Amino acid sequence: GTFDDAQALVKALFADTAFAKAVSLTAVNSINFARIAAQAVYYITGSLALGGHPTFIVPTGNFGDILAGDVARRMGAPVGKLIAATNSNDIVARALTTGVYESGHVHPSLSPSMDIQVASNFERALFEASGRDSVWVRQAMASFATQKKIAIPLQVATALREVYGAARASDEETLETIRTTYKKTGRLIDPHTAVALHAALALEEKGAPKVVLSTAHPAKFPDAVEKATGVRPALPEHLQGLYDAAEYFTVLPPDKGLVRGHIESKLGDHEARN
Repeated sequence: GTFDDAQALVKALFADTAFAKAVSLTAVNSINFARIAAQAVYYITGSLALGGHPTFIVPTGNFGDILAGDVARRMGAPVGKLIAATNSNDIVARALTTGVYESGHVHPSLSPSMDIQVASNFERALFEASGRDSVWVRQAMASFATQKKIAIPLQVATALREVYGAARASDEETLETIRTTYKKTGRLIDPHTAVALHAALALEEKGAPKVVLSTAHPAKFPDAVEKATGVRPALPEHLQGLYDAAEYFTVLPPDKGLVRGHIESKLGDHEARN
């Protein structure tokens, strides 16, 4: 399935608290707030180094990295506007622009880590923007689970827009940004960084520094970079041979029971060997 299918399964397994505790379930993506807390550090570092409340432009899929900017701001860092830069999977951009948070079909793109329609951490942003109204957030997200749509109250939408802006880049604009950046600077950037850089170059704000968050190495997406520039980026030296190494994975249908059973069987095998 899609990233959204996978993340929904992970959340369902966390909600199965007896199972989650029994297998010590944890997450390394931004479901886990520890990741957001760690990401807040470079907003603090960047804003203090630059001064003047810089604008941060962030490639955005699951909304965790950009939420970390608001976490830093709430702790007192002089963080300016936070711009969510999305690809064609622009649910966050549409929500900030229209006040309606509505999911659709996931569209495969050149920036696949952002091919997300249900941005997990947008729920946390709604919680903060609503004045931490947990009752409303719980009701809104329960409705979203069935209706795939939330009409954000004006007061909440206004609070969101005071913190966040939004922009969108197509695959064609992404390729053009990679191409132009390489031509002008000799630097290769990956498609996710290009989505954010495209948004940064279109910003009309003057004065305050702009910081584009570069979230991946270009060698992770060699086909897209080569298509844009004619140059195939090399892996860093310490990762040479990575693509030639064996891969181990199991494909399962998006079914909570099957995934849970698979995890339990693997843990059983591990315990038997030890």
